[in-house]
Amino acid sequence: MKIIFTERLKELMEEHGLNQVRLAEKAGVKQNTISSWLCGKKEPSITSLWLLADFFNVEIDYLVGRKEY
Repeated sequence: MKIIFTERLKELMEEHGLNQVRLAEKAGVKQNTISSWLCGKKEPSITSLWLLADFFNVEIDYLVGRKEY
Protein backbone atom coordinates (compact mmCIF):
# COMPACT_ATOMS: atom_id res chain seq x y z
CA MET A 1 0.00 0.00 0.00
CA LYS A 2 2.83 2.42 0.80
CA ILE A 3 4.07 2.87 -2.75
CA ILE A 4 0.68 3.31 -4.40
CA PHE A 5 -0.63 5.55 -1.62
CA THR A 6 2.48 7.72 -1.83
CA GLU A 7 2.19 8.03 -5.62
CA ARG A 8 -1.52 8.81 -5.48
CA LEU A 9 -1.07 11.40 -2.74
CA LYS A 10 1.70 13.13 -4.70
CA GLU A 11 -0.48 13.15 -7.85
CA LEU A 12 -3.46 14.60 -6.00
CA MET A 13 -1.35 17.24 -4.32
CA GLU A 14 0.09 18.27 -7.68
CA GLU A 15 -3.34 18.34 -9.35
CA HIS A 16 -4.63 20.63 -6.59
CA GLY A 17 -1.51 22.79 -6.43
CA LEU A 18 -0.80 21.88 -2.81
CA ASN A 19 2.45 21.57 -0.93
CA GLN A 20 2.79 19.65 2.32
CA VAL A 21 2.05 22.66 4.52
CA ARG A 22 -1.14 23.62 2.64
CA LEU A 23 -2.41 20.05 2.57
CA ALA A 24 -1.76 19.67 6.29
CA GLU A 25 -3.72 22.84 7.00
CA LYS A 26 -6.63 21.86 4.78
CA ALA A 27 -6.79 18.18 5.80
CA GLY A 28 -6.30 18.84 9.51
CA VAL A 29 -3.11 16.82 10.00
CA LYS A 30 0.43 17.85 10.85
CA GLN A 31 2.92 18.66 8.12
CA ASN A 32 5.42 16.12 9.45
CA THR A 33 2.70 13.47 9.10
CA ILE A 34 2.30 14.34 5.42
CA SER A 35 6.07 14.19 5.03
CA SER A 36 6.20 10.74 6.66
CA TRP A 37 3.51 9.46 4.30
CA LEU A 38 5.29 10.86 1.24
CA CYS A 39 8.61 9.31 2.30
CA GLY A 40 6.95 5.96 2.98
CA LYS A 41 7.97 6.03 6.64
CA LYS A 42 4.38 5.77 7.89
CA GLU A 43 1.04 4.64 6.59
CA PRO A 44 -2.07 6.73 7.19
CA SER A 45 -4.66 5.66 9.72
CA ILE A 46 -8.17 4.89 8.51
CA THR A 47 -9.28 8.25 9.91
CA SER A 48 -6.60 10.02 7.88
CA LEU A 49 -7.64 8.09 4.78
CA TRP A 50 -11.23 9.24 5.31
CA LEU A 51 -10.08 12.85 5.68
CA LEU A 52 -7.94 12.70 2.56
CA ALA A 53 -10.61 10.93 0.50
CA ASP A 54 -13.19 13.53 1.50
CA PHE A 55 -10.82 16.41 0.89
CA PHE A 56 -9.76 15.22 -2.58
CA ASN A 57 -13.25 13.88 -3.39
CA VAL A 58 -11.95 10.38 -4.19
CA GLU A 59 -12.63 6.97 -2.73
CA ILE A 60 -10.33 5.41 -0.16
CA ASP A 61 -9.94 2.48 -2.55
CA TYR A 62 -8.41 4.89 -5.07
CA LEU A 63 -5.94 6.24 -2.50
CA VAL A 64 -4.71 2.76 -1.59
CA GLY A 65 -4.59 1.46 -5.16
CA ARG A 66 -7.61 -0.83 -5.20
CA LYS A 67 -9.41 1.25 -7.85
CA GLU A 68 -8.63 3.64 -10.63
CA TYR A 69 -10.42 6.97 -11.01
